[in-house]
Amino acid sequence: QVQLVESGGGLVQPGGSLRLSCTASRSIVTMNYMGWYRQAPGKERELVAGITQGGNRNYTDSVKGRFTISRDNAKSTVYLEMNSLKPEDTAVYYCKLVTITFWTFWGQGTQVTVSS
Repeated sequence: QVQLVESGGGLVQPGGSLRLSCTASRSIVTMNYMGWYRQAPGKERELVAGITQGGNRNYTDSVKGRFTISRDNAKSTVYLEMNSLKPEDTAVYYCKLVTITFWTFWGQGTQVTVSS
């Protein structure tokens, strides 16, 4: 079992920045994959960014060039740096972890609201 705790969400104006953190209750060194997903009201949950054990990253097209995913193995933490935020980025952001044996765990979510 792995617990994931997200933090860093909040209210920000368009064009602003936020950094989300996801800290795992166990070491993430051998984890297969970690990612950030988001779900806006009335919409399905979608992938925002992911990072593999080997450090390969992928992003959904709408955030490329604005968001950056990174990991700090020593802190068992994955980050999502979000810049140039837009109102359409408003959603609940969830952290996902996939173990080397393909068990999947989710965090509780953190709200990001982009509004003037």
